[in-house]
Amino acid sequence: MSLLMRSRDCVFFKKSRLSNVIKHSVVGVALASANLMAVAQEEPRAIEEFVVTGSYAKSLQSAAELKRSNVGFSDSILATDIADFPEQNLAEALQRIPGVTIERNKGLGSRVNVRSLPTNFTHVSINDLATASGSGGRDVEFDIFASEIIQSVTVQKSPTAADEEGGIAGSVDIRTARPFDYDERQIVVSAEGAYNSISEETDPKFAFLASDTFGDWGALVSVASSQRTNRTDSNSGVDFRPLSRWLEKSGDSQFQSDQAAAVLERDTGVVINDRTDSDETSRVVFINKVGDRAYLNDQDKLGATASLQYQPSNSFNLVFDAMVGRYDSDEDEYDAAAYSASSISTLETVHAYDDTTLAEHGLVVLTDASYADTQHELLSKENNSRTDYSQYSMAMEWDVGGWRVEGLLGLSSAEKELETTNLKHTAYAPSRTRFTATGGETIPSDSSDTIDMYNSPESYIFDYYDVSNEVINDDKYAAQLDFSYPTQWTGFSALSEIQFGVRYTDKSKDRNRGETRVEGPEEGDSSWSRSRILTDSELQVVTDMVPGGRYLPEDDRNISWAQVPNSYARSEFRYPGFAVNFAESEFYQVDEEVLSLYAMADFDFHIGPWPTTANVGVRSVDTEVLSFGYQQVQSDDGSLGYTAEPVSKKGDYSDVLPSLNMTVDLAENLMLRAAASQTLIRPALGDIAYKRSVSLSEFKYFDGNPDLEPTYADQWELGLEWYPVSGGVLSASYFEKEIEGVVREELTGQAPDVIKYNADGTLDGTYDFDIYQKVNAEGSYDVSGVELVAQFSLGILSETLADFGVNSNLTLLDSSLTGASDLGIPTAPEGLADKTYNLTFYYDNSTVDARLSYNYKDEYVESIGYSMYPVYRDAYGQLDFSAGYRINDNLKVTLDAINVTDEATKGYTMNEAFPTMYEFSGRRISLGVRASF
Repeated sequence: MSLLMRSRDCVFFKKSRLSNVIKHSVVGVALASANLMAVAQEEPRAIEEFVVTGSYAKSLQSAAELKRSNVGFSDSILATDIADFPEQNLAEALQRIPGVTIERNKGLGSRVNVRSLPTNFTHVSINDLATASGSGGRDVEFDIFASEIIQSVTVQKSPTAADEEGGIAGSVDIRTARPFDYDERQIVVSAEGAYNSISEETDPKFAFLASDTFGDWGALVSVASSQRTNRTDSNSGVDFRPLSRWLEKSGDSQFQSDQAAAVLERDTGVVINDRTDSDETSRVVFINKVGDRAYLNDQDKLGATASLQYQPSNSFNLVFDAMVGRYDSDEDEYDAAAYSASSISTLETVHAYDDTTLAEHGLVVLTDASYADTQHELLSKENNSRTDYSQYSMAMEWDVGGWRVEGLLGLSSAEKELETTNLKHTAYAPSRTRFTATGGETIPSDSSDTIDMYNSPESYIFDYYDVSNEVINDDKYAAQLDFSYPTQWTGFSALSEIQFGVRYTDKSKDRNRGETRVEGPEEGDSSWSRSRILTDSELQVVTDMVPGGRYLPEDDRNISWAQVPNSYARSEFRYPGFAVNFAESEFYQVDEEVLSLYAMADFDFHIGPWPTTANVGVRSVDTEVLSFGYQQVQSDDGSLGYTAEPVSKKGDYSDVLPSLNMTVDLAENLMLRAAASQTLIRPALGDIAYKRSVSLSEFKYFDGNPDLEPTYADQWELGLEWYPVSGGVLSASYFEKEIEGVVREELTGQAPDVIKYNADGTLDGTYDFDIYQKVNAEGSYDVSGVELVAQFSLGILSETLADFGVNSNLTLLDSSLTGASDLGIPTAPEGLADKTYNLTFYYDNSTVDARLSYNYKDEYVESIGYSMYPVYRDAYGQLDFSAGYRINDNLKVTLDAINVTDEATKGYTMNEAFPTMYEFSGRRISLGVRASF
């Protein structure tokens, strides 16, 4: 049997296997668990059948067989596994796969990391079609997908030439269900309610699947709908700001520089020798901001799949698949923040400082200081988004004249609409800001003009009400044709199959954005600015607007504050005729066409006594890119206004990417696996686009770069896999990747004499703005790692433990890859964690099943503040629980719990002594029922 045929077995189950699955299933498993992974039917082959009973234990055994049969290094998760964990979306289901971790946002899994590498190193496809994204990049926002409509997911960690794109970290291949997965009619329904411990809200979730076959035809439809209301409390935004903020002041603002230097020398003994030397002034840092935030996030998710399949024989299969969905997220954010780095402020007193913790980098941290004129803000924000996604594909498999012909036509599309609002009231007054054990706090200073920022509503003056709209459209068309032929050449008996094919893709992404600022009761009126105060508006206590009780209950400060509800702001500040128009200068579009040709050959032979298979291939990729947008150029009149100049540019690059995958059967159940390849991941389309944005607070322009090229990796992996007779897998592998062309943001120029104004409209000064672009960094970097998998029933130890088992994996990473700091501070790249692991203990019999799962991700760099100071997301571990009771063959009751120990999400700048985040999203407990007929 050829290696490629073995690969197909890991994706396609033939009908007879599915018949066995259905007959032996314990009915009443979840919507997804009622499905078993079958995508097309093939001629019967003499290979051991996969028998999946619908139980978690049997799904693990099938996943192990898929791993064993696949052409390269891979791991899978089946519908049973996806459904029977307490997941909130597809991203959280994937974290059970070896080497896969997720990034969380306010307690919800959002993006996927493979082998601890950044999310943009992973390629994602659904039914062999690369998935459109509602983001500005190529990374997929997994939180938009309902896990109940997914059939299976395979993470391919070593590519073949036939793959559309290998991904430097790996490829995530998502499959949806098809009607000939079953040999009889299936109707499955499920419902559950989930309770959040902070919001104290109960959210519903429903799912439905119906499938039937009619002779040569089959039809399937599945629908999943869910709501989620989650409150998050966060003492966050505590970041470093370089003292150059004031030390570089000149002209009318010279007094700020003089006072900052004098106070620094008086209270710390630190003397600044050259106030214009940013390398010196940026090594004294203070707390820029302390924010207390309460979020209430409401999500509505609707997803559906449909499949129409025509299969007149085992030699022909034609199927139309559709996947559509909508994800709405409406978030209220109420933020009390203090900006000690106010443009009109400066140092007043340094109460405490730390010159030892970061002494190796020459940094002095002002950990407790009073400031002359802190900008206190009360911000009422709305962050609303809607993502509509759709995917349609027609796939064909035809065995004719000894050839196997496969074809694919597809469209993947996503449209994301975002509306953000910000009602801002400010109060300028002296205050004191300092680090706490979990973040930071702002308190009254010794100045007679100081205020209590939480309880001085009369001190806050209306600044503005901002509304911005953004629309991102992402469309991708694909066509592919593959030919394969099993050979019987007498002169070259080792060659078992040849395969070649062509694929064309056309991808387009565009972005429109506009913003309207309200400063008065009608358009163009600014009469409210600096005259209307906070108490002129309706006020409510924050914890009345975000239900669930006291803010940060474990915080010793016991703080609370009142501000303007978003509902009031929306009705009060949107005058008749209010509208947000797209700005020409904010538009960009990137079109990308890719033509790929590939050829592969499969070999079956022996190395000594050991049966060996090998898949060797090469892919040629030609890419053309057209980037169009506008450059923002400062107006000639010397104001802060900008004019938009249209620009466009073409680019192209070609690549030849080889691949090799091998297996050696050392014993009946012991396999040596090896792989080597060159692969790439393309730059984010938002980074390629011609555009210029400005950060006034950082004195920076950010430009797009149409000349960006892909990031490449030369990689190899070697592993041992043992498949015990009792089922499961024990495996260990070592991998290395040499990565070059990493995309980084670097200083590429300077714009002189930019006029900058303060928030109150007064002149701040004239500055030279740095210009930053994403570029392909020079040199190459090594990433190496070890991945261990242990998945087995405890029945191998004792027959009495046959219903118990373990599913665990560990990934350790070592990397010379570094991030970029303008101060030369060593930092890992954003998103890369050195250690991740998942550990699940399960009990599974015909009536009761239970799982206790812990997943852990080591600390990683989340961002690099001001391009200087690495900000870390702290190590995070979460404990989840799931249990089910089968009342009868048709009905099952489930109880799930997410984040059982109520873990907080934390972060810090460079060292845990300087925390940046302390965030709680609470536990989530759900009770559900599932039925099958």
